[in-house]
Amino acid sequence: MFLRRVNWKCQLMLIRCDLLGLAVVALMGVAVVCLDADAKEASGKALDEYNVLLIMCDDLNDYEGVFGGHPQARTPNIDRLADSAVVFANAYSNAPVCAPVRAAMFTGVYPHISSNYGFDKWMQNPVLKNCKTIMGFMRENGYAAFGTGKLMHHFLGSEWTEFGIKNYGGPLAWDGKNPAPHSSVPKEYGGLGALDGTFASLADVPKIPASADAPGYTGWWDTNRNKPFRYVNDDDRDPMRDEESAAWAVDKIRQLDRSGGEKPFFLGVGFSKPHTALVAPQKYFDMFPPDKLKLLAFKEGDAADCHFADNVPSDMKGFKFYKGMLAGFPDFETGIRRYLQAYLACVAFADDQVGKVLSALEHSRFRDNTIVIFTSDHGYDFGQKEYLFKNSLWEDSTRVPLLIRVPGMESNAGKSVRHPVSLIDIYPTLVDLCGLKGDTKKSASGADLSGHSLKPFIQNPANGKWTGPDVALTVVASKNGDRVEDQNYAVRSRDWRYILYQDGQEELYNHVKDRHEWTNLENNPEFRQQKVRLRRSLFGLVPSLENRIVRSGAGDVLIADQTQVSSDGIAVGGGTSENMEWIKKYFDQHPAADKNKDGVLTWPELRDHRGKK
Repeated sequence: MFLRRVNWKCQLMLIRCDLLGLAVVALMGVAVVCLDADAKEASGKALDEYNVLLIMCDDLNDYEGVFGGHPQARTPNIDRLADSAVVFANAYSNAPVCAPVRAAMFTGVYPHISSNYGFDKWMQNPVLKNCKTIMGFMRENGYAAFGTGKLMHHFLGSEWTEFGIKNYGGPLAWDGKNPAPHSSVPKEYGGLGALDGTFASLADVPKIPASADAPGYTGWWDTNRNKPFRYVNDDDRDPMRDEESAAWAVDKIRQLDRSGGEKPFFLGVGFSKPHTALVAPQKYFDMFPPDKLKLLAFKEGDAADCHFADNVPSDMKGFKFYKGMLAGFPDFETGIRRYLQAYLACVAFADDQVGKVLSALEHSRFRDNTIVIFTSDHGYDFGQKEYLFKNSLWEDSTRVPLLIRVPGMESNAGKSVRHPVSLIDIYPTLVDLCGLKGDTKKSASGADLSGHSLKPFIQNPANGKWTGPDVALTVVASKNGDRVEDQNYAVRSRDWRYILYQDGQEELYNHVKDRHEWTNLENNPEFRQQKVRLRRSLFGLVPSLENRIVRSGAGDVLIADQTQVSSDGIAVGGGTSENMEWIKKYFDQHPAADKNKDGVLTWPELRDHRGKK
């Protein structure tokens, strides 16, 4: 077999060497050259041309061994990947709920630039529909783009060369007519919906009595295929959707490996777990007996110094889920132990699917020329601050796992980057690493990439020459419309979190001393300079916020007019405490100056009002 792989030029060289009596030496030297040439010919790739494997979980916070979020999490496959990758220990979601952050990540455009904060379809957004997605741009650069599972929240098949298994969140309980909350979940919590009101093992087959209104089959239901989901035991059942996605990705890698095709590829693999419904095979639930689980630290009254509830819709799921947990179980601890068991089970289940895909890559000819990225769309709150869900501006909801392995940069394997980065940086990182060329916009109505390449940190985790900001930006939609200035924002520096709500209230947390974010330091004069610096960093990323007067519970007033910002008597750009006090007094005496009645007096509104007096 060895000699069959040596082409005719190599054979001629061997004959000549034999005539010189050097056949053995020549065979060894020339064989290396020829095998290298054959390998390069088989792959069809230059040595600096990478494939890309992007693996993404849904609702996965930092509950992995390498990120230390929960001490009992079992994620051996993700942890092994971390040993060979650069670990971004301070990576954050730009909008901690599924649709907007995935749209932002895959188009490379901040939500506040596109005004895409919620569940509107990204492909209908005036800005995003004029931007090229990661996979579309890679295809434009000669890549094949394959995908499976949950990647973008709203699917658009034309972005892909080939797409495998479409996402859905089941299986769900079926009441004979419709999806239903699981029968083992207390009705006070299950009443929140079939998807979110389900946390149970597959072995706990729903027992829902048939009724005259719904006399049909009851039990587990495959909502995507609209048929029963068969479960006898863990070894005799229908596959779950994430298992199908993993199998599809494994088959695709093997197919490409056998084909010897010349095109480089981008392969996106999206797993829905640990998103609700929190359902997994029984063996994963057995790993986490509820009475053996360690609950993370809670502080009674933790929400007292927070302003989140004042600035988001009152029916936010996180508040409803927390209250449902209290109402449905004897106490919160009992309920959260069952919920945590289901979540950790789904994390372990997802880790096994990740392992299948990584194993297929490792056993292929692509192992040494494929960039591997692992991440999630956002984190999850587990009852801290009386909130149980995602889509908050606090650490547990915004922090995400991020691992990047790049061939040829193995010397930094296992090292951590402490600098804050975010999901918006993945697109420009791939542009940089893969040498992609061209405009990422389809037209002038699109937007340039918002993020910055992470390559400097991959090359030098401790001190990379980063061109991006010193903070990671997150936005959560408010209850007051789509204007950029009316949303709620947070920035996370290496050691601090600062939150500015749409009504001007603020939160400030010192992560060096308070990693649970128990103490809001917004009114502590000792940290006023720090607050101003972080506020200035936020304004650098969202400039239109500068055109506001911001008032916190401590009576702080921020006057902003593009060139002028001051707070608490600290001049930042031309403001003074005197004009600050004057404008506050004017605002108090003339509330009608607030023309749009949003509780914020801008300079244009003030000038307009004074011109009328």
